[in-house]
Amino acid sequence: MDFNVKKLASDAGVFFTRAVQFTEEKLGQAEKTELDPHLENLITRADGTKNWTEKILRQTEVLLQPNPIDHTGARIEEFIYDKLDKKLPSRTTNAELLGQYMLEAANEFGPGTPYGSTLITVGEYQKQLGGAEREFLHTSAVNFLSPLRNFLEGDWRTISKERRLLENRRLDLDICKARLKKAKQAEAKAALLSEEVDKAEHELRVAQTEFDRQAEVTRLLLEGISSTHLNHLRCLQDFAEAQATYYAQCHHYMQDLQRELNRCANAVGAPQSSAAVCPNPVSSTFLSGPTSPGATVSSSSGQRPSTLTMEQTQLPVTGTRKAKVLYDYDAHDSSELSLLADELITVHTVPGMDPDWLIGERGNEKGKVPVTYLELLS
Repeated sequence: MDFNVKKLASDAGVFFTRAVQFTEEKLGQAEKTELDPHLENLITRADGTKNWTEKILRQTEVLLQPNPIDHTGARIEEFIYDKLDKKLPSRTTNAELLGQYMLEAANEFGPGTPYGSTLITVGEYQKQLGGAEREFLHTSAVNFLSPLRNFLEGDWRTISKERRLLENRRLDLDICKARLKKAKQAEAKAALLSEEVDKAEHELRVAQTEFDRQAEVTRLLLEGISSTHLNHLRCLQDFAEAQATYYAQCHHYMQDLQRELNRCANAVGAPQSSAAVCPNPVSSTFLSGPTSPGATVSSSSGQRPSTLTMEQTQLPVTGTRKAKVLYDYDAHDSSELSLLADELITVHTVPGMDPDWLIGERGNEKGKVPVTYLELLS
């Protein structure tokens, strides 16, 4: 107990002495040891990295989780599951929930009615949009948000700890310099014993050694910020790729939904139509989108393409060229051609044709194909 009291008193004395030195430096009443310019530049760069990483992290969280209340709740839920060492369950997105409400409403209004069948069509696509959003949120959290948090909560805490230690070593060094200066002045004026000067010089040498050692440790940690930038660069590329994939999926889904709704409108307005209802929506697994370059998407419909009618195949051909298929596509009727990702087909246009579509040929099979699913080759 006696040892602890002495240590506490000693620590309090050191803290007080450092506080006095720091205050006098701020008031211009004491000299301050300046850090090496290279080290100062590293500190400035590290501070900028930390500040901008925090801003980017916060704004990305807002982008992915716009509602502040939901965002706070999500972070608390993540913290609890992390402490319990359990995997965070997948959350239902707002689009998925909207799609589910639409499907339930269709069952109540009647799936065979125009409104009910349209609700089913739109609801299925809303669920697909929600699934794409959920995958995007998960990928972004793992590949982008987590590395940024790991830097702020791990590496930066270590750097901050060593920088505080370096500042204490600098204060101790300047205190020893001031003591030595006072001892030499007293020796000159009052013939002070040389032992006091020798003691002050020894303390100064020790403080200088500790300061130099701590400065080197801090410098090495700060130079590691370059590696942090490279890591964050890769994470940023992954985030942009996930974002591009997500928006591409949404674009394809909405195009397909518009075509389905146009068919609904045509079916309702056609006088020869025996049932004014929309066609069945595509499978919920349709166009789930590639998660990495070169990945393909499988369809659960199992239907194979049908050829065009004779009247369509006899239309004049213009601009024949090769095209590479980017995604799987299932034909919705006999006028379209089903596609498989990465295959090569021949495409051409016909006068008066919708610019969003081309005529595709694969061997003896022909049919309309959507332009957005193709990469035209020279």
